[in-house]
Amino acid sequence: MCALVLVLVTTFALSLPYQSQYDLVVGDVAPQDIRAPRKASFVSNILSERALAEAIRNVPPVYTRSDPEIARLQRARSRQILDFINAIRADPYATTAQKQAWILAVAEMRALSMTVVNTILTLPEANWNQVQLEVMQLLDELLRQEDLREDSLPALRERLPSLVPMDYAQDEAAVVAGLVSGLLVPNSFYDEAATEAARQQAAEATAPVFQNFQAGEIIVREGSLITDLHLETLDELGLAREQRDWREWTVVFSAALLGTLLLGVYLLRMQPAVLDHARQEYLLLLLLALFAALARLLIPDSTLLPYLFPGAAMGMLIATTIGYPAAVGSAVFLGLLSGWMAGFSLSITVLVMLSCLVAILSLPNNEDTTAIFRSGILSGLISAVMVLALSPADDPFQSLSFLLEIAVSLTGGIISGGLTLGALFILAPLFDLTTTFRLLEMSRPNHPLLQRLLREAPATFHHTMMVASMAEQAAERIGANTLLTRVGAYYHDVGKLTRPYFFVENQEGLSNPHDRLDPHTSVEIVIGHVRDGLKLASEYGLPADIRAFIPEHQGTMRVSFFYQKALKLVDNEAGLLDEAQFRYPGPRPQSRETALVMLADGCEATARARRPKNGEEIEAAVQYIFDQRIQDGQLDACPLTLAELQLVRETYIEILRGAFHPRIQYPGATPKRNHDEDKTSN
Repeated sequence: MCALVLVLVTTFALSLPYQSQYDLVVGDVAPQDIRAPRKASFVSNILSERALAEAIRNVPPVYTRSDPEIARLQRARSRQILDFINAIRADPYATTAQKQAWILAVAEMRALSMTVVNTILTLPEANWNQVQLEVMQLLDELLRQEDLREDSLPALRERLPSLVPMDYAQDEAAVVAGLVSGLLVPNSFYDEAATEAARQQAAEATAPVFQNFQAGEIIVREGSLITDLHLETLDELGLAREQRDWREWTVVFSAALLGTLLLGVYLLRMQPAVLDHARQEYLLLLLLALFAALARLLIPDSTLLPYLFPGAAMGMLIATTIGYPAAVGSAVFLGLLSGWMAGFSLSITVLVMLSCLVAILSLPNNEDTTAIFRSGILSGLISAVMVLALSPADDPFQSLSFLLEIAVSLTGGIISGGLTLGALFILAPLFDLTTTFRLLEMSRPNHPLLQRLLREAPATFHHTMMVASMAEQAAERIGANTLLTRVGAYYHDVGKLTRPYFFVENQEGLSNPHDRLDPHTSVEIVIGHVRDGLKLASEYGLPADIRAFIPEHQGTMRVSFFYQKALKLVDNEAGLLDEAQFRYPGPRPQSRETALVMLADGCEATARARRPKNGEEIEAAVQYIFDQRIQDGQLDACPLTLAELQLVRETYIEILRGAFHPRIQYPGATPKRNHDEDKTSN
């Protein structure tokens, strides 16, 4: 159920339209100045396509090199034509009209004017010979020295008259230009393959065009016409309102489902207890949902607020209430979610993820106010370093926006620390969490329940302090939670407040009320202190982890004194007694911490009852309790190892030796003992 809710929340966060989106098309008038919500750099497809087209357009056509074979062919052709003209000029029988027609019938001379044709036919022989030589020379020069292309021939033909030497008469120059013009042909041709290769090379050399915007920079000014380039920028920055179809919803839902499944698999692998603990599962869902909503508000639609986003607070809250593995997985989940919201921004993903992880990993096991603020500030410093690393400017410290981002990042770290502290005080009682702060609060001597224990059952209070000291020292030796052990020991016997004088430690100087009761009533009262303790713990709002010490420190042990007393009443016929009535309801210790308190409670009570005179007797008393609890199966459900039990045993012996060491008898008169003192000592 929680997984489904997280999928839906994530889908909603990813699909929710941005607050400042604009429904614009090309040709619309901008209703206001539209600014970039954050610093951004992206490849503009429109500008890149324009640059590509421009690069291709600027590539000139590629032509082949001039072909010398063409020059040879045209030179031979020119001789043929001139020989033909010479034959026509020398024909005495043909009429002028026939000669003109024969000249114009040649393809290369069809463009000659009638004036030029007549000049060819009437030039004196000497002049004609000079013209022929100039035609051959000029044609050879042009074909050898220039790349003649189809498109360049018209311009060259227009220049021909100026290329004829000035010592020729005008009519002779016209003949030279006319004949050469007809004989000019292209000797260089368009190379399509080479041109395409050059264009392809130019296209490959054209780099993508980036659009760069600083946070707050104006994209479109009010009153400007919207262009396709404007729309592309708005779309890249997430400012263009889109109509999502079912395909896009499917993509978003699939991404949310995949992210939730990966988080679930990670927790199943690294911290499966979270998925078995409904309260922790609900808390994890609540924190992920709240910070996803907060990310949705701060990250996509602002310039500086993404750097203020207190994502590290989520990491620290989950680490202190659920555990470090769950916190690390949630940090990765939130980082990816934030990056998606920021328009698939890798920088935002890294920024959120890294700040969370640094805050989590720098948080000590037994966190306090200073440690949480220190971790929050450290996450802010890491964010500031990331801002510096991701800055595109050569000298970012000259930029006011960069300095603001640094300052906001540091402020975000401080806010993360404060938000963590505030949320812990709210979430701890709401989800019945055992946080360090609640433990520290409950460990204070002025706690109302401890004050009652001190006033109404002082001997039990003294016994409680001794048990707490023993269990705490043992917890430190074996690596258990020392603070939880000590605080749990403080409250393990609070049920004795209901009837304090029915317990032997509070009967000093008083008669034992159990002497007047039958064993069944007595055992009901003694066992009832567990039930009474749980009731008081609920009334005073003690968390579940502390309440567990009340029944588990007794486990399912048998109250042997009253059981033996009841046996005597039935002539030791054990079959006539229901032994279950003389056993505590349990459960047996489920954790190392409650097991330590069970062993410390038994060792302290036994040592106080036996009043050992030397170390051997203390060691025997401790060994008796350990053996009795192990043989009765009271430690079967807790994860204590034999090596840890040995350390605990040695610790308890050391502490009890210090508490019950023999005292020096000072010389002097021995005071006379009166009758009352003798009675009390018994």
